[in-house]
Amino acid sequence: MKIGILYDMPRWEEKNLIEEGKKLGYQVTTIYSKDFVLFSNEFNIENDASLFIQRNVSHNRALITSFLVEQLGYPVINDHMTLIRCENKIFTTYILAKHNIPTPKTFIAFDKANAMEYSKKLGYPVVIKPVEGSWGRMVAKADNLDVLYSYLEYQEFSTQKYKDIYYIQEFVNKPNRDIRIFVIGDETPVGIYRVNENNWRTNTALGAKAYPLKIDEELKELALKVKDIIGGFFLGIDIFEDKDRGYLVDEVNGVPEYKNTVRVNNFNISKFLLEKVVEWVKK
Repeated sequence: MKIGILYDMPRWEEKNLIEEGKKLGYQVTTIYSKDFVLFSNEFNIENDASLFIQRNVSHNRALITSFLVEQLGYPVINDHMTLIRCENKIFTTYILAKHNIPTPKTFIAFDKANAMEYSKKLGYPVVIKPVEGSWGRMVAKADNLDVLYSYLEYQEFSTQKYKDIYYIQEFVNKPNRDIRIFVIGDETPVGIYRVNENNWRTNTALGAKAYPLKIDEELKELALKVKDIIGGFFLGIDIFEDKDRGYLVDEVNGVPEYKNTVRVNNFNISKFLLEKVVEWVKK
């Protein structure tokens, strides 16, 4: 079996996938996205992999390289349509809400005046997020109208792709943690709590600490429902715990990082992923 990896930055995860693939006896080949060129009238690449695993850090590179490699007839994990539904928070939230998956209350505005008006109806504090982005960057909590206006104005003059579209969400009064649970194929093998004692944002990139998570049946069922709706094969699902409403799905990651999950759970995600991928391809 020959497995391809699409990447733009060789992180721990990508290096570990290559290492574990070789241990399992697979031939692992890589495509560095910044060197990847495909002519529209020459639909071929010098690569005969059975499938590709998408590991680009850049959302844009991940989306486009998945799409292009799919046009060549290769299966890609995750495919470009899954990435569209994952990496655009508007798509994620509204698709899940339509299918009755519990999510934080959210609204989209295309005008600052409407954003401020409907934030009052939502109730302060509110959270404003970029439509696309990761690691908690550009995510801010506004405790009142004046603060929100400052954030809206800042976004308007930023370089964001969707700078004139405002994604505003209720502030969920969760514990000082959130949940990251992984779906691989049709299984939920592992997850973590991400705990931050010093910041309401619970991204590990912002100082949150990872702790092992015992996955209960409710959480497992919820994660698999999300996977069925969003699509894909390998997802990292971020979930809040609300004291009254229970689990709320916040975001879905189509190219999830997992170094800290492996470390605290002593669970080999790369090996599990590769074995499940090969099992899927052989069916």
